[in-house]
Amino acid sequence: MEQIDWIVLIGTLAFIVLYGTYKARGSKNVTDYLKGGNESKWWTIGLSVMATQASAITFLSTPGQAFHSGMGFVQFYFGLPIAMVVICLVFIPIYHRLNVFTAYEYLETRFDLKTRTLTAMLFLIQRGLAAGITIFAPAIILSAVLGWNLIYLNVIIGVLVIIYTVSGGTKAVSVTQKQQMAIIFLGMFLAFLIILNYLPLDISFNKALEIAGASGKMEVLDFSFDFENRYTFWSGLIGGTFLALSYFGTDQSQVQRYLSGKSIKQSQMGLIMNGLLKVPMQFFILLVGVMVFVFYQFNASPLHFNPAAVKDVMSSEYASEYVALEDEKKGIDAQLRTAQLTFSEAESDSEKNTLSAEILNLQQQEETLREQSKAVIKKANPNAETNDKDYVFIHFILNNLPRGLIGLLLAVILSAAMSSTASELNALGSTTAIDLYKRNVKGRTDKQYVNASKWFTMLWGVIAILIACVANLFENLIELVNIIGSIFYGNVLGVFLLAFFIKYVKSNATFIAALITQAIVIVVWWLDIMPYLWLNLFGCAVVMGIAVLLQVILGNTTTKTPVSSEG
Repeated sequence: MEQIDWIVLIGTLAFIVLYGTYKARGSKNVTDYLKGGNESKWWTIGLSVMATQASAITFLSTPGQAFHSGMGFVQFYFGLPIAMVVICLVFIPIYHRLNVFTAYEYLETRFDLKTRTLTAMLFLIQRGLAAGITIFAPAIILSAVLGWNLIYLNVIIGVLVIIYTVSGGTKAVSVTQKQQMAIIFLGMFLAFLIILNYLPLDISFNKALEIAGASGKMEVLDFSFDFENRYTFWSGLIGGTFLALSYFGTDQSQVQRYLSGKSIKQSQMGLIMNGLLKVPMQFFILLVGVMVFVFYQFNASPLHFNPAAVKDVMSSEYASEYVALEDEKKGIDAQLRTAQLTFSEAESDSEKNTLSAEILNLQQQEETLREQSKAVIKKANPNAETNDKDYVFIHFILNNLPRGLIGLLLAVILSAAMSSTASELNALGSTTAIDLYKRNVKGRTDKQYVNASKWFTMLWGVIAILIACVANLFENLIELVNIIGSIFYGNVLGVFLLAFFIKYVKSNATFIAALITQAIVIVVWWLDIMPYLWLNLFGCAVVMGIAVLLQVILGNTTTKTPVSSEG
């Protein structure tokens, strides 16, 4: 990195922290601190909701996912617009009518304190883990690529977020997320334009899409019912709908974003904005990854994208074996470039089909070499991370973008990490303060509850940093966060649906069903019985079924505990 990159990077991050701290200073009461004084307008809510979900993982993992597997991952988001409509019609009116600070407060009014506490605890567990991962994701990759100390990176990202989140609460999170989303959109758009500019002169955008399509990267829709395929139209539409309902409807990190709205209408419009823009945004990010793939059809790509793993093998006795694979790949790269240029100029379908078969064969040879390189890396260092999907985009940024823009794209990645982590810490602190502390520690002043919220937010920030420092890289970071959510979300969503729609089911049946279901879902995930997206539907259906069955057995012996006016 050059000096200009450091100036852009540090300047951008410093502006976000200072601006957020300044704009959100002086929260006088719990409503100001946890709900931003209910002043947020719909576009602020919409951007805040998008920024909360779009972590650094989105901008690191998603392009790499597209580079390797194509556009099919976009199907994961197909259920989101449906979920937004349901939440606008059902969840938001109830939350606003009861004037709750957290989603879990409602469950006490419908069931009892223990059900509220259980769901709050489930949220704290899964979101606490996720907060650590959202810090760890950019830190591990930037550490490997730039050689920065991993622990220092975890601490720096975490501390920056803690500063403005603790000082300003929900308003600080919402205000900074508008700036962060502007930086993110600008950076990704510029990266996309530069990738297209770097393609050979006679390769237009349409030809680039044709090249990607011939390599199977533009296959967006898969209507198969193959349970072995994680991303199909049906898993996205059905499993994705339940995941989005759980995440946006019951996860406090999202609920808190639209509870800050000036009115029900403003909150609803913010979520509809997210429903309309989220799928196109993810499509565009995946398309950036596909264009990186096309770029590397005409330019040499590394045999392995993780420089730390390459360094391990090159300093071992297996270096010559790895170099031989690199030399073999260079020959394939030259053949691929020639074949792709010829393919782009071909006019007849028969010639294109012949060339397409040749290109696919070369790409298969290249993939075989990549797999062989992973085996060599493992021999050199059995503990090395050989999955390099998350390193594809950052490698392209650091090795191909002009000076200054590298700093901006790194700011994009760190801004995304900060925005999602800030929302998570804000929600974790709020849930701990409202659902656990305030509900059980009575007689404190409003100022004391605000101070408690700040201390809990800081505590969760420290916990997230510690989790980040001991985390291990998973197969794909964006999948890891979604897997963590899917293990818990279906169960919690089922509890909320019971509360909304099945009035016959009472508190004890629901509480016992939730405990049993959580154990079942963890076992099903551990045994890998179904793709993780389906766990959302499975958990929801199981908890509702068990609760109804238990209620029939228990009869009307279950009663609701009276609710304290302090909530």
